[in-house]
Amino acid sequence: MNTQTPLVILDRDGTLNVDDQAFITSADAWSPVPGALEAVAKLNEAGWRVVVASNQSGLGRGLFDMATLNEVHAKMHKMLAAVGARVDAVFFCPHTLDDNCDCRKPLPGLITRIVERFAATPAKVPVAGNTVRHMQAAHAAGAQPHLLLVGKCAQYTTQHLPEGLPAGTQVHVDLHAFVDYLLANSSGGANA
Repeated sequence: MNTQTPLVILDRDGTLNVDDQAFITSADAWSPVPGALEAVAKLNEAGWRVVVASNQSGLGRGLFDMATLNEVHAKMHKMLAAVGARVDAVFFCPHTLDDNCDCRKPLPGLITRIVERFAATPAKVPVAGNTVRHMQAAHAAGAQPHLLLVGKCAQYTTQHLPEGLPAGTQVHVDLHAFVDYLLANSSGGANA
């Protein structure tokens, strides 16, 4: 019997925080999507590890520095803790498109690194976010893509979806709906 804690991977911008700017360039600019932090708490309470995977090309573009990104994430962790939630790790790609890295979504590098770090089986890891790039990265890493119709995908419906979604992508109206789906469809088993 495998007793490893199950793992879920979330995008940051538009999934956990409001994404109404080109870049979050200060901690003051980071504000949670209403209810998102509570959805993470619900996952934690059910025994799931939550990890964030986020493109942060603003670093590579010089729009903010590591100290600023650390301040943003410190605020995120503090606000999560205030509602009884936690994120176990934040993985991010600091590169621009011109850097030709393997970690900038839609490439699978970030997802692959997270799965390896947490010794999980990719096919059993749900990955949720609100962009096609995030879904393509999940699919390329062999994980389960779950599109949230919030933020950049708020204009879509389950009948009218963005182009480029990988086959088999599950669609949810928001993070709460994804969490409810995940908890209803998991038997408490690990994803390793």
